[in-house]
This record gives sequence, C-alpha cells and structure tokens, in this order.
Amino acid sequence: MAISHIGLTLFSLIFFFCLSKPTLSQDPSPTVFEILPKFGLPSGLLPNVVTSYSLSDDGSFTVYLEKECYVKFDYLVYYDKKITGKLTYGSISNLKGIEVQKLFLWLDVDEIKVDLPPSDSIYFQVGWINKKLDVDQFNTVHSCRAGVSSGSCGGKWKQFLELPAPNNDVEMLLTE
Repeated sequence: MAISHIGLTLFSLIFFFCLSKPTLSQDPSPTVFEILPKFGLPSGLLPNVVTSYSLSDDGSFTVYLEKECYVKFDYLVYYDKKITGKLTYGSISNLKGIEVQKLFLWLDVDEIKVDLPPSDSIYFQVGWINKKLDVDQFNTVHSCRAGVSSGSCGGKWKQFLELPAPNNDVEMLLTE
C-alpha cells in the first residue's frame, strides 16, 4: 500500500510540474514589413524578397534579400542583397544598399524620412538633394525585377561604371 501511495504522489508531482511549466509562445516574430509601420514608415520601402533582418535596440538594422533587384516607382530603385541603416521613428538614416536612377546615373539613397505627423509625402535624401515623392506608391510591398532591361540606357551606364580597372599589363600597352 505504501508503494502505491508513493507512486501516486510521484505521478501527481510530475503531472503538476508538466502543467505549471511555462509554454513558449508560438507567435512568429514580426516581419520587416510589419516593423516599418511601427516606426511610422510605409511597408513598401523594401521589395518582397526579404529573407531575414536584424534590428538592434539602438535602431541599427540589417536586411538581407534573396537577391539584388530593381523596383520601379517614380524612379527605378536598385536594392543590394544587404541593406543597412539606422531606424528611428519617421526616418531611416545611414542607409547603405539602396540606389536610385536619375538620368544616366545611379545615386546612393542616404536617408528616407516621412513628415510627422504623417502626410502624403516621403523624402529621399540623395547626397545633398532631397526628393519629395507621393507616399502612396510605397504603401504596398512590390515584387522585384531581376535586373535592368537591356533596352535601358541607365543599365548600360551602370554596367560601364562597374567595369573593373584594367590591370597594369593592359595599361602599359595602352600608354606605349
């Protein structure tokens, strides 16, 4: 009788600890597209090929894309596979990995801001130029294109500007 009493007590303790053990939340962490609106920014600032991101307590972030790609807004925008910056309410500063095509040139986007309180405008800082755009085009997440079409003159300029520097043998032949 004492053995069955000990067994019942042991079973009760195990059962109690199993019920009282805190369960881990199965809620997935928010996507980057859910994080941006929490900072007052539209979710469509990034293309749909985001694979992961990290966000530090100080607002520093890194976003990884499946591949580099292009999205057409009022301007053609290039996204590198890795995008970094600092996220604060209403702005992204120290931005690296996003470029915009202006005429035949590709220019780095340094900062993105929205008006506070929110308005219908969003501002892209490219060097010393501040370009105001309609925020509505950034409210939905866009699909990205793999590259610039071959008919685009801007794409050819970007390819030309990215050619590697000639090695010394070629330079010597050209200068002789």
